[in-house]
Amino acid sequence: MYKYMAKAWRKPGEGFLAELLKRRLIEWRRQPTVVRVEKPTRIDRARSLGYKAKVGFVVVRVKVRKGGLRKPRPRSGRRPKRMGVYGYSPWRSLREIAEERAARKYPNLKVLGSYWVGEDGRHKWFEVILVDPSHPSIKNDEELQAKLPLKGS
Repeated sequence: MYKYMAKAWRKPGEGFLAELLKRRLIEWRRQPTVVRVEKPTRIDRARSLGYKAKVGFVVVRVKVRKGGLRKPRPRSGRRPKRMGVYGYSPWRSLREIAEERAARKYPNLKVLGSYWVGEDGRHKWFEVILVDPSHPSIKNDEELQAKLPLKGS
């Protein structure tokens, strides 16, 4: 089953997923930047990152604006080449920015991983999987304990 889900998500603009994604994006635009989700949108991707449907796991959808950085134009005299206005890009990817925002919103949880769920002309949405490292069900999971120290807060 996961194989067919992954195949559908490879080209989300085609097939049954296109109309579904379009309706979701309309709904997501009106929601806040960081929204807790009951279950993952892409269960195949979440499971590959280590998600399990048990207590201690939290899935959060994060909205990040697209595009490069905007830098104010210097007021004092410089030749155009030295203005330094064009060609600025973020140091980190939008996915990393989304992970950081989720970690800031939930400081007691650790980031396990994240994946893309949709985008329009202005925003990109990522789902971030967070884990509660102090929860007994997470502490007793050896497989998960091996993955946890990889990502920071």
